[in-house]
Parts: sequence; structure tokens; C-alpha cells
Amino acid sequence: MGRTPTIGGNWKMHLDFEAAMTLASDLRNRLGSVRGVESIVFPSFPYLRPASQRLRESAIAVGAQDLHVEAQGAFTSGVSAEMIRSVGCTHVLIGHSERRSVFGDDDGLVSRKLSVALEADLIPVLCIGESLAEREAGQTFSVLERQLNSALRAHTTGAVARMILAYEPVWAIGTGLTATPEQAQEVHAWVRGHVSGLLGSEYAEQLRIQYGGSVKPSNAAGLLLQPDIDGALVGGASLNAESFAEIVRAAR
Repeated sequence: MGRTPTIGGNWKMHLDFEAAMTLASDLRNRLGSVRGVESIVFPSFPYLRPASQRLRESAIAVGAQDLHVEAQGAFTSGVSAEMIRSVGCTHVLIGHSERRSVFGDDDGLVSRKLSVALEADLIPVLCIGESLAEREAGQTFSVLERQLNSALRAHTTGAVARMILAYEPVWAIGTGLTATPEQAQEVHAWVRGHVSGLLGSEYAEQLRIQYGGSVKPSNAAGLLLQPDIDGALVGGASLNAESFAEIVRAAR
């Protein structure tokens, strides 16, 4: 079954407003009419509305980097799913490794956030991945199994039909280290097989699984040629329009 390659650009906590808007405009000029690849950018919260306006009617979607599990209330600094939708976003990152390791999002909270995103009709990009210590201890698959089981067991295939998975080995994020295409493919194939066991083979075959971890133009093609790698979640290279565009072109 053909799966549309999906390239996401996570801007994290980078760029001032002017630089963010310049990047959005440059991406629209370079990728606004590109078809056959789904492109998504994830700006910081203050930039979501203007970025959505800059990218309106282009082929580039806009997503948020996180959400709060409550719809409203006395939750200072929280941003709800409805707020995210109301400023033009269609996607949201759930369980990014930095949310897990820096902000303390545990498996239970990630599962709740996934449910909230789905209920709000946002397309979640569910992030999973192991740390370097876990990988060196031979725990990669047990960690991924725990993360997937916690997030997905409560959902039907219909509920998560549009969900995207992103495998991000934590040891390869922002370190310059990247899993080899063969290493990444091994994990992606395992993830697809495990999801098949949870939600059925038909669902697993159509599920898009991105790779994230120091993806850049020089290594994107090798990774994206692997049969179970359906795109990339890009960090630093997404802050430069030309490098991000090169990765999108590699996905075509």
C-alpha cells in the first residue's frame, strides 16, 4: 500500500518573530505547490496564527509542538486543543522526547494528550524513542513496546486513522549522531509489526512512520529509501528553508 511521505519541521524554541515569518514565506515559495509529499511545520506557540496565515492555501500544514489535556481553566501557560485549532493548525506533536525528558510527560500523560488531540480532530504526530542508556542496555524494543501500548491500546483503528508515528532515538536528537538507514529500518519494521499486533495488519500497513534524529540533506535520501521509513521529523535542518526543501525533495 502506498503511503504518502511526510516531512515535519520542528522549530522547537528557536527564531524570533521576524525570522520565523521569513522562514514561513521562504518555505511557501519553495514548497507551497509541491505535491506527493506532505509537509508540516511546527512553530512555537506565539507564531502559530501568523504562520498559518502565511502558509494558507499552500501545500504546507501547520502544527503545534504540544497541547494541554484540559479544555480550559486555571492552567497558567497551558494551551488547549481548541486554541490550537482556532489559530489554523491541523497537526500537533504528542510525546516528543523533549517533552518526556525535560518536562516530565510520562506515558500516562502522553496517552491522555493523544486522546485529547483525537477528540479535537487534530492530527497527532505521536513520538516514541529510546535513550542512549536504554539502547546500550538492549532495551530499545521494550521501551518502544511500553510507549506504544500505553498510547494506543485504548483506541480503535478508526480513531487513529490519520495519526502519524515518529520514531526518534533520543540519542540521535541534536547530537549529530544518526542511526544508519539499516538501524532505522530495523526499528521501523519492528514498530510496524508491533502496531499490527495491536490494531491489525491493514492499519499498520497504511500507518506513516517518520524517522527523527539529526536528519539533514546529506543523510535524508538513504533513510527515506528504506521500505518502512515514510518520512522524517526534522529539527535543526528545518530552520533553513533550503535544507528543509532538499529533504522534502528527497522524499519525493
